[in-house]
Amino acid sequence: MNINELISECTAYDFKLMLEEKKPKSWLKSVSAFANGQGGSLFFGVDDDGVSKGLEDIQSVCESISCKIRDYLDPLPEVEMVPRKLDELDILQLVVHPGNYTPYYYVGDGQRVAFVRIGDESLPASAEQMVRLVLKGANKTYDSLLTDYKIDEFSFIILANEFKKRTKQEWDKKYLISFGLVTNNGNLTNAGGLFADDCPLWQSRLYCTRWEGKSKGDAINDAEFVGNILMLLREAMNFVKSNTRNGWEKLPDGRKNKLEYAKRAVLEAMVNHFIHRDYTVMGGEVHLDIYEDRLTITSPGGMYNGLLIQELDIENVSSERRNPILADVMGQLGYMEKRGSGLSRICNETKALNGYKDELKPRFCSTPAQFQTIIYASVDTSNVGDKV
Repeated sequence: MNINELISECTAYDFKLMLEEKKPKSWLKSVSAFANGQGGSLFFGVDDDGVSKGLEDIQSVCESISCKIRDYLDPLPEVEMVPRKLDELDILQLVVHPGNYTPYYYVGDGQRVAFVRIGDESLPASAEQMVRLVLKGANKTYDSLLTDYKIDEFSFIILANEFKKRTKQEWDKKYLISFGLVTNNGNLTNAGGLFADDCPLWQSRLYCTRWEGKSKGDAINDAEFVGNILMLLREAMNFVKSNTRNGWEKLPDGRKNKLEYAKRAVLEAMVNHFIHRDYTVMGGEVHLDIYEDRLTITSPGGMYNGLLIQELDIENVSSERRNPILADVMGQLGYMEKRGSGLSRICNETKALNGYKDELKPRFCSTPAQFQTIIYASVDTSNVGDKV
């Protein structure tokens, strides 16, 4: 067995040449980060280059690890210690399972710090990350949290009209409770606030900009919208319609319009960003930027599971929902499905356009702080026709 076989099974990993008993924080921060995230492994007896150096007394190392975890971590994470042979030398794999009772704190040196994994580093959680960890540990999501707003103070005409339009069914106020937007006591949840006509959650914002050229420089047009999530979606699509154009192809008996962007692809992307964004980021909003050759949509919050979308096969991305109530309501309205097929649909709808080339395939990028969708224009806009 070599180290590549071992790490291929890990969500994340760290190599430790030895167990540093006098500086336990140097490795316990990784245990905290793995437990707060998707899990991971520490390999003791392996140097930074992945070369096995071995351990002299694995039993002693195991006992010391158990003591340090018990003394310095709160609550206690679920771990396994697995002795391994690597290059005929004894090493130890400390497997840390993803925890259900986050945050997992390192408690020592007068500190109480929860760590999270960012890239290949274990760093102290930010205030926003701490909110997410607390919600996860309480088995709650932001959109399900109760607010002090009363249903009598708000109306849901936009939601009711959209429901009738898209489902061909009559709206009933009881849906507010069954959808999880209002409690039996008449209080709005955060999801209810986002669907209320006069949305009271000021972080529900959309910034739209049409840029001149292929980079951010001079703005040709811009707009800012605040409020109801369905209204933001409508304004986003109107902005795209007003700021993109058709090309055309000459035919013997006339011409054929060639759309710059597939409407369904843009709609799917906007829905994804409004539904899956991190609403705990109070100073964040969704940004729609249209350039000469592409449009980009950026929203606060990376992948809910902490992974990086650019490192995944989008055909097999699991459907993990940061805001399940928002997702369910949009599913009821026919805007999205529960199978995690949104990214594939964006690609397929774009691929179906005339003028599509493989280099124009939509791109998806994420960091721990944001998610971005890039959709490239599928026509040469030098021959510009009427606005879409």
